[in-house]
Amino acid sequence: MGDARGRGMELIFTGDLILDEPQPDHWLAGIAPALRSADLAIGHLEVPHTAHVEEVRDDVPAPGADPAHLPALARAGIGAVTLAGNHIADLGATGIADTVAGLRDAGIAYTGAGATLAEARKPAIVNSGGKRIAILSYNCVGPESSWAGTDHAGCAYIRVEPVDGGPIRPAAALERIDPASLTMLAEDIQAAKARADLVVVAFHKGIVHTRARLAPYERPLAHAAVDAGCDVVVGHHAHIIRGIEFHRGVPIFHGLGNGCVVTSALSPDQASPERAAWARKRKELFGFEPDPAYVLAPFHPEAVNALLGRLQIDAHGNVRAGFIPVHVDPPGRPRIAPDAAQRIADYVQAIGVEAGLPPLTMQITSEGVWLS
Repeated sequence: MGDARGRGMELIFTGDLILDEPQPDHWLAGIAPALRSADLAIGHLEVPHTAHVEEVRDDVPAPGADPAHLPALARAGIGAVTLAGNHIADLGATGIADTVAGLRDAGIAYTGAGATLAEARKPAIVNSGGKRIAILSYNCVGPESSWAGTDHAGCAYIRVEPVDGGPIRPAAALERIDPASLTMLAEDIQAAKARADLVVVAFHKGIVHTRARLAPYERPLAHAAVDAGCDVVVGHHAHIIRGIEFHRGVPIFHGLGNGCVVTSALSPDQASPERAAWARKRKELFGFEPDPAYVLAPFHPEAVNALLGRLQIDAHGNVRAGFIPVHVDPPGRPRIAPDAAQRIADYVQAIGVEAGLPPLTMQITSEGVWLS
């Protein structure tokens, strides 16, 4: 972590992290310099890290990643992770318990999943740069089997119901936010704010593998978090970046895209029949064929555009938001890409306008892109 004395502090945010291939340090090395330069870097851990193999058969289960890969996150500069997502419970309570134990051993703070809902809702509190940062994490896309309860493991969640009244799952047309979830969210943010100088709220939300679109609930939910008192909202899950907006002066990164996703679990040629069938239907479901060069990251062609969200707070408490441009190289390795700053800035502007967000004012510098 960086030294904040005399200059305030900086937070960096990554999107989804899936490290179930060998040599995790290699895959993270292209973005690690930026992560290490921050006072606190926060990522979203997408899958459980466990040797347990008994899958929960709901949605399309992800395989567990090697627990030995977790310390690579710390070596790359990540000090905290959010866990509330649609895959964290794919290997049940054992997978969650193994993951949080591995994170503790690696010295990485975590929030969003645990043995009970109370544990999953508990914020991670990190002391960094002379400030206390509280982090909250919620899964907005289901499936309900992944959600924690009073007496069973899972993740924290926001209940968003589909228009057809069917099951809550990532592929559903989710639209209606349950008012009780909004009340819970406000209570969590206010409780965290009483304990910290800065509150980060992370939502696993949105429509996967699709350019620009925001689901009907996404902006109202992010705005509700800001209205409740948080200082930044970050989103992930779509595996492609989304637009950025400000609400009451607070930055909302609607989708950080892939932080570092390298996995063979999305290949049509594999042992899991569910994952193989999903991969074969990719074009039918989402209208694209992955570039064959991206064998470990077979996502939408525009997912090569990536970013690290950024928040700087100076010694007087003034905040500025921006991002560090990232390009994903074959077969799936992200790298800081100052040469692509203009292209990625133009892309973020374009997809934001397409999604109905206000246009941004951007300043491109040698440090990255700053927003207003």
